[in-house]
Amino acid sequence: MMFILDSNDRRPLHVKLYQDIKEQILSGKLTAHVKLPSVRQLSVELSVSRNTVEYAYEQLATEGFIYSKPRSGYYISLLDQGCIPCTHRSVVAAEVKTEDGNKWLYDFHPAGISSDSFPNNVWRKLIAENLKEKVEQFSLYSNPQGEFDLRSEISKYLERFRGVLCGPEQIVITSGLQDSLAIIAQLLKCNHSILAVEDPGHWIPRSVFQNYSYSINPISVNSSGIDLDYLKNTNSTIAYVTPSHQFPLGYVMPIDNRLKLIEWAENIGGVIIEDDYDSELRYQGKPIPALQGLHSKGSIIYLGTFSKALSPALRVGYMVLPHQFLGVYSKLFSKYAASVSLLEQSVLFSFMEQGLWERHLRKMRTIYKRKHDALIQALDRHFGKRVNILGQGAGLHITLELVNNTLSEETIINRALERNVRIYPISDTYQCNRDYPSYVMLGFGRMNSDELEKGIEALSQAWN
Repeated sequence: MMFILDSNDRRPLHVKLYQDIKEQILSGKLTAHVKLPSVRQLSVELSVSRNTVEYAYEQLATEGFIYSKPRSGYYISLLDQGCIPCTHRSVVAAEVKTEDGNKWLYDFHPAGISSDSFPNNVWRKLIAENLKEKVEQFSLYSNPQGEFDLRSEISKYLERFRGVLCGPEQIVITSGLQDSLAIIAQLLKCNHSILAVEDPGHWIPRSVFQNYSYSINPISVNSSGIDLDYLKNTNSTIAYVTPSHQFPLGYVMPIDNRLKLIEWAENIGGVIIEDDYDSELRYQGKPIPALQGLHSKGSIIYLGTFSKALSPALRVGYMVLPHQFLGVYSKLFSKYAASVSLLEQSVLFSFMEQGLWERHLRKMRTIYKRKHDALIQALDRHFGKRVNILGQGAGLHITLELVNNTLSEETIINRALERNVRIYPISDTYQCNRDYPSYVMLGFGRMNSDELEKGIEALSQAWN
C-alpha cells in the first residue's frame, strides 16, 4: 500500500492525501475491508503531521469511502464497482496479458470491447428473476433453434432496425459465428462445394468451410466491396460477404453492387451468406440496411451477433435461414439440443422484451463514438498526413495505411511491441500470397480516451 503526495501539486497536503486514497479506492487498487495504515504510521512514512492524515481520513470516512473500528483503525468500505463511472477508474492503462504470457500496456485489438460496458447489475437482476419465475423451464431441453420468445424478439428487432424480413421460425440461435457457419456448411453440402470469400476478409469462414471439405476462392475487395466481375468468372456457388462494413477495410457495398450480387446468386442457383457482424455500431448517419431486406425470398442467409454490442463472452449469435432451407435444417438438426444456455436465452429475451437492448445500444453507440473520435483525433495530432484512415465511422476498429512506408510488416509490429503497444497485422486477413499493403488494424473499443492518446503517441515514436 503506497501513497504519493505530488510535490508539484499546490493543494493542501491533506487534500492531496485524501484524493490519492480516494482514487485508489475507486480504481479498485484498494479493495474492501483492507486496513489502512494508522495515523501515526502514515504520518511518519509521508513525513507529514498527524493532523494532515487525520483530516484526510475523517473526510474519507464522512463520504463513506472508509470506515473505522473502535481501537482498531480505518478500513476500506465495500463499494459496488459496477456503479463507479469509468472516468473514476484507474487512470493508469491496464496491462493486457496475452496467451504467450506477455503484457502490453496498450492493446489495439480490433474486436476488443470496453470491460465496463456490460450491463452487470441489470443482467444479474434478470438472472435472478428468471430463475425465480421459470423454475420448471430449466428442467427441460431447449428447442434446437432456440427459444421461440427470443426468436420472436430478434425478428421484430431485425425488421425495425436492420430491414431484415423474417419470421421467428426462420431464426436459429447459435453460439457465435463459427457455430453458425458450421451449421450452414452442413446445410449446403449436398448442392455446393465451393465458397467465395472476401480477400482480405475474416479467417473464420475459410477455416470452418475448409474443415467441411469445401474449396475456397479468395476474391479481392475494392471500395465497392467484393469484386463482382472476378466472382462471376469463378466456379463459386456460395459467397460470404460483409456488405455493411467490410472486414477489415470498412467499405460499404453500394446498392448497385448489392443488386448485382443478388442477381449473380439468382442466375447460378447460388447462396449469399451475409455477415452483419457490427451493423449496430455506426457513428455517421443511419445504419446501413441489410442486404437480405432487398430480396427476403432469395437464397440469402443472414448472420447477426450480440458479441460486439453486448458481450463476446455470452457466445450468443443468430442466423436467419431462407424458407427453402428450413426443411433441410429440420432433417439434419431436429434431434440436436440448443447450443446456447437456456438461462442466457431467457435472460436475453427479458432484456430485449423490456426495451433494455435498444437502450443499451444507444448507450454503446455514444461510448464507442467517443472512443472512435478520440482515436481519429489522436492520429491526426501525432501522424497528420503520414497515414490514411480506412473504414472510419463504424464498428470497433479502423484500418491504418502508412504513407510512403519502407518498413516491413514484421518491423512495424515489432517496433510497436518494443513500446508496449500491441497492434494487429493485415496479413492475417489475406488468403492469397502477395505483397501486403502497409496496413495495420487499430481497435478502439477496449481502451479509454487517455489510453488511446498515449498508445498512438507511442506508435508515432516507434515508427519514426
